[in-house]
Amino acid sequence: MKSKLKRFEIIAGRDNVIEPGKEFFNSIKGRWNSNYFRNENPITIELACGRGEYSVNLAKQFPDHNFIGVDKKGDRLWKGSTWAVEDNLSNVAFLRTGILFIESFFEPNEVNEIWLTFPDPLPRKRDAKRRLSSSRYMDMYKKILAPSGFFRFKTDNTDLFNFTLEELSYRNDLIDFDYTHDLYNSPLRPECFDIKTKYEAMFAAKGEVIKYLRFRFKP
Repeated sequence: MKSKLKRFEIIAGRDNVIEPGKEFFNSIKGRWNSNYFRNENPITIELACGRGEYSVNLAKQFPDHNFIGVDKKGDRLWKGSTWAVEDNLSNVAFLRTGILFIESFFEPNEVNEIWLTFPDPLPRKRDAKRRLSSSRYMDMYKKILAPSGFFRFKTDNTDLFNFTLEELSYRNDLIDFDYTHDLYNSPLRPECFDIKTKYEAMFAAKGEVIKYLRFRFKP
């Protein structure tokens, strides 16, 4: 507990974590580039980012893009925030909020790409609507994602991946859709830059096969 409280104290003093009580938290919507990053570079967000492995590593590879990791757990964001500070990355930030409120922080078309990496599978049937790849959430993502932007999803969980494919099968607003049940042996692998989250590394080491899909919404 003491360690967690210390982490909360640290991120409270960091500019790269936007959380309740801070200056930009209630006014950042539509102003990420003008008020925070202070450039016009495209924005990628990592949903349920945990420690933010994708956000940080993509920020290293693409210094002319802006990246935002989104998660409600402050002690997890502390890790990504620390990596960003240690690597002197000014093109990555972290937003502390639940994904359910994502439209409160991004204007329509403000985001150029979305990653959803290894979210909680929420296996109980009664929790289906709470899964971050359900149609309810996809409708939210569509609103904030620019027409040319990709939505990308990775998971080790077969049931969640199949659920997501079924949810997407009911839509008629997708283009450039592709997927694989075995990312490491797929031609789609380069799209993921071989970045691994904590959970991906853990599950892959146990022999789990990583699944991946991506698409764009029709303009």
